[in-house]
Amino acid sequence: MPWLKLLHIAALVIWCGSLLYLPALLSQALQLRKDAGFAQGTPPMPRFFYNSVATPAALVAIASGTLLFLIHGVLGGWLILKLGAVVAMVAAHGCFGWLILRLEMGHYRWVKPTNWTALCVALAGIIGVLGLVLAKPLDWS
Repeated sequence: MPWLKLLHIAALVIWCGSLLYLPALLSQALQLRKDAGFAQGTPPMPRFFYNSVATPAALVAIASGTLLFLIHGVLGGWLILKLGAVVAMVAAHGCFGWLILRLEMGHYRWVKPTNWTALCVALAGIIGVLGLVLAKPLDWS
């Protein structure tokens, strides 16, 4: 059980860090694309980071969290609120993937404002999860 919790926390830290790094990576790729006038595609780093770091971390965090939930059998208002915050993080994650695709296709409209919106949603989810975990009463385990 402690190893599963460690795996969950480690994957969550990597995923949260990825959600905070992706907006900067996307902004830099957008600026490079506009300045250098790339003919097709976008620099490969955003897609590589998204596919190789952010998405696997998200999948491991969600899978290990689901296993922890099933093993402990916890169900209550705390868990429902936490899952709502995780949904916000998943929505931001999906939005970043969509923005990477838009950059690769050369569609720049709405990339910058959507990038900021996704960052705000990701931050809300991260702060929500962190706040709920830290405020969780001990007797709810």
